[in-house]
Amino acid sequence: MLKYNFKEIESKWQKVWDEQQLYKAPDHPRGEKYYMLVMFAYPSGDIHMGHFRNYILGDATARFQMMKGKDMLHPFGWDAFGLPAERAAIQRGLHPAEWTYKNIETSRKTLQTTGISFDWSREVTSCSPDYYKWTQWMFVQLFKKGLAYQKKGWVNWCPEDKTVLANEQVVDGKCERCDTQVEKKELTQWYFRITDYADRLIDGLDTLPGWPENVKMMQKDWIGRSYGLEVDFIIKETGEKMPIFTTRPDTIYGVTFMAIAPESPLVEKLNLKGEYKEKVEQYKKEVLMRSEIDRAAAVGEKDGVFTGKYAINPFNGEEIELWVADYVLAGYGTGAVMAVPAHDSRDFLFAKKYKIPIKVVIHPDAKTTLKVDEMDDAYTEYGVMVNSAHFDGLAGEEAIRGVGNYAEEKGIGRKKVNYKLRDWLISRQRYWGAPIPIIHCPKCGTVAVPEKDLPVLLPEVENYIPKGRSPLADVPEYMHVKCPDCGGEAQRDPDTMDTFVCSSWYYLRYADPHNEQKPFDNGKLDPWMPIDKYIGGITHATGHLIYFRFFQKFLKDIGWVKDEEPAVILFNLGMVMDAKGEVMSKSRGNVVSPIGLMDQRGIDISRLGMYFTAPSEKEVLWSDDVLVGIEKFVRNRFFPMTGQYRGSHPDLKSYFKLSDLSDYEKNTYIKLNQTVKRVSEDIDRLQFNTAIAALMELEHDYKPDQIKSDTLNDYIILKAIQLIAPLAPHLAEEMWQLCGNELSVFRSAWPDYDPDAVKFDTVTIAIQVNGKLRSDMEMLRDMAQDEVISAALKDTRVKAYTDGKEIIKKIYIPNRLVNIVIK
Repeated sequence: MLKYNFKEIESKWQKVWDEQQLYKAPDHPRGEKYYMLVMFAYPSGDIHMGHFRNYILGDATARFQMMKGKDMLHPFGWDAFGLPAERAAIQRGLHPAEWTYKNIETSRKTLQTTGISFDWSREVTSCSPDYYKWTQWMFVQLFKKGLAYQKKGWVNWCPEDKTVLANEQVVDGKCERCDTQVEKKELTQWYFRITDYADRLIDGLDTLPGWPENVKMMQKDWIGRSYGLEVDFIIKETGEKMPIFTTRPDTIYGVTFMAIAPESPLVEKLNLKGEYKEKVEQYKKEVLMRSEIDRAAAVGEKDGVFTGKYAINPFNGEEIELWVADYVLAGYGTGAVMAVPAHDSRDFLFAKKYKIPIKVVIHPDAKTTLKVDEMDDAYTEYGVMVNSAHFDGLAGEEAIRGVGNYAEEKGIGRKKVNYKLRDWLISRQRYWGAPIPIIHCPKCGTVAVPEKDLPVLLPEVENYIPKGRSPLADVPEYMHVKCPDCGGEAQRDPDTMDTFVCSSWYYLRYADPHNEQKPFDNGKLDPWMPIDKYIGGITHATGHLIYFRFFQKFLKDIGWVKDEEPAVILFNLGMVMDAKGEVMSKSRGNVVSPIGLMDQRGIDISRLGMYFTAPSEKEVLWSDDVLVGIEKFVRNRFFPMTGQYRGSHPDLKSYFKLSDLSDYEKNTYIKLNQTVKRVSEDIDRLQFNTAIAALMELEHDYKPDQIKSDTLNDYIILKAIQLIAPLAPHLAEEMWQLCGNELSVFRSAWPDYDPDAVKFDTVTIAIQVNGKLRSDMEMLRDMAQDEVISAALKDTRVKAYTDGKEIIKKIYIPNRLVNIVIK
């Protein structure tokens, strides 16, 4: 039997691939192209099992598409700026650059030993000046179009990292990086006007059938487009208008109080005095310590304070109390809501607590009457308007439309679209980031650094420990500059950019990574775009995956890219957990290194084990035990197939006539073609576990001593090698060469299946164990009972229940079912 020496085989083929530059993408695709992209990595240490899984999924896809004759762009790079790297460097007493580049070197070396088909000639590193020069260029373009701006406002503040956070970086009220409770601070910060693209970001999702529905729904919910009416309530004391947005104008006559966000500018307009002012200011301090998640929750106790002021409802002239309440957020709508206790659960709880009147203005239907003293909660569904003047009797959409039309006719309101999405806060008061390319001049105001002066280099500093303001502010030689417009004394902006800015355009740089004159050449980029498949975690659904779509749309608007959307297909892989279902972490001591696995078992066996453990989109509960069966399959069954090769060198593009084959040959030929079809479909869908199962079944059914035709025998072996090639590339290359082929298996054409063989008369047979369905299999119709039961007993899913058990009975219902009874 041939010996599978994985260390020799893997080292040998990686050298060959490198010498042949097998994975080097051409500047311009010569034929059909495929852009395979995995999310680039934070260099926070060496790669872990999560990285390994992500990158081998992309690698299998890339190799599969190469064999289908497509020119491949499969690049890689490093998301190297930002808080994770800086925090780790501070903990170790190192400079962030030293820590970052050391980790990049380590991780690159590990990745290169895995044999993944990255084109390393296109590697990008976001903390390198030749990259962040163009991140700054992107900022300048946004600034020129009025889409990058500064404003004072309430921001999320991490007291541990001493910097602001975007809304997307706050999870359950805590910093996503360090898990510290987030506070609110009022600061002047830089924002990108992503809200200008809200409609296109939502509507564009309908053009992406290749994106997971849950991701699209998460983005739609995050952007939060809602249609409603903006009503001009009047502050009684001043006569000033107070616009309020509502999605339920049919409840306008049920407003009994107004709830205002404590941090809303509307509070200042009320000119509070005395005890009311003191109570509101104290309440504001308390509320700003609470998370927005808790404040906005639909359940739980709500609180607030009365301002002593009133507003007038323009529909009925009634006075309504103005309250400051925790459950209203300043960032949504106008920062205040009209409160209708009878028809909103939070308003209902609030009104009950503070004994504010509750007025029913919607009944479920014409025959059902709601009574306040019998209500345990608000009635929030649509229904028939009552107690609403001349609108009584209107219901649902007709009611909403009628109230809206009336408001516009009387000039007391207007129909409006509102969004939950806020502008993207990109300022960071940290050292390790791309400097914001802005100069503040007393005479000229805010001025962009001229493009010819980019990059604004990150200076060397003695102390980069966060202090609540940017460390760059303490570097006089960096801060003091001449204004590029008037030549007068001016100062640089001291902040750096959020690392998500760097990752919002990196996929474009891969097409032209060494261009010193512009971020990329359209002649090189356009033929490769859009990304054909993008693989990464679902944790980025409402962060990076929105940001990079925003950048794509903006760059299209200014003529730099041709596509409205950056990626055709998005695939979210599942996390890798330990065998107990816990997240792997150094603190728990449960981290499994792919390096150790590859050294002990080999790269391809480690890959096959990861693929086989679970569907790619599901979580993996990792245990080394999964490698035992895979290793036996490779060493004892699949690799030795080359020893059965008879040297006939068959034409792999030809098909066999079923009438020329013996019964066994015909059945095996049909099985081969069914496997080709199944594996092709499974790899295309990243369902590698079932692809491997199909290959195991094919190998199991392959009995060379029953195949008289040398051509058919060799045809089966060569096609089996091609089918496993994307999943186990080193193994496949070695077997391909042992069978007398000179060119790489990845230069061979992906197998086609014989449609006549696939359409052959087969049936799906269910396999039960003790009457419970455990698997199924495709078999020829009317196949002998012994063969069917034998195949059922060898099914990998069935063996999980029968191994080590006594089989007391085997029942076969022809062409339908096998039931194995065990005890």
